[in-house]
Amino acid sequence: MEVKTNKGTEFSTSNIIIAGGVGSFEPRKFSPKECEKFENKSIFYLIKDKSIFKGKTLSIFGGGDSALDWAIELSKDSKVNLIHRRDEFRGTQTTVDKMNDLAKNGKINLFTKYQLKSANGKENLESIDVEHDNKEVKNLKTDYVLGFFGLIMQLGPIANWGLNLDKKHIPVNTENFETNQKGIFAIGDICTYPGKLKLILSGFHEGALAARGCFKYARPDEKLRFEFSTTSKSVHSRLGLKKND
Repeated sequence: MEVKTNKGTEFSTSNIIIAGGVGSFEPRKFSPKECEKFENKSIFYLIKDKSIFKGKTLSIFGGGDSALDWAIELSKDSKVNLIHRRDEFRGTQTTVDKMNDLAKNGKINLFTKYQLKSANGKENLESIDVEHDNKEVKNLKTDYVLGFFGLIMQLGPIANWGLNLDKKHIPVNTENFETNQKGIFAIGDICTYPGKLKLILSGFHEGALAARGCFKYARPDEKLRFEFSTTSKSVHSRLGLKKND
């Protein structure tokens, strides 16, 4: 099998073991397609360095504590538009009250019942269009857009590997934890079988059987020598243990 990572690194391997939970957490993103070209340049779903926003115009979307906290914090040094699709906010009341005070004093421009309609610009983001529930559209000049909509679980590329997925889980053969695809194994919370227990202890058991299954494909001409760590000299040597350890 040829395996290629999202960074372009390629591997040739006889086996793949999928070890993990039911996908990875990813931020919910804006639905307009053109937002993709601005991601990590002008559109962000998390903040690593707030200094880049100083003196800029920001449009923050969301109604929870993350959106409110950042709107309050960034309004100290930036022009902030806070956009939410509802009139009500999900943040703690003290934070909502503080945000409303800043909005009344002109420190935050508040737009409720609006959602992002489009992001405009060629190489760089220049403005956004936001649409009200009544279909009214406003154009807002902005340098950056921040979206705080929570997280979702995504399986990622393995969803397209031809695995017989069952509600984001992968059914396996409990003899060796192989999936329906030859040479692809699954262990951990992501795999499913009758009597499955989502415990770390179960993961060790699954990993051991999957490793034994991998050996058959990796070294088909060799016989698997099953050894115990308490008595195996080769294991002791690899671990750097002395005779009396």
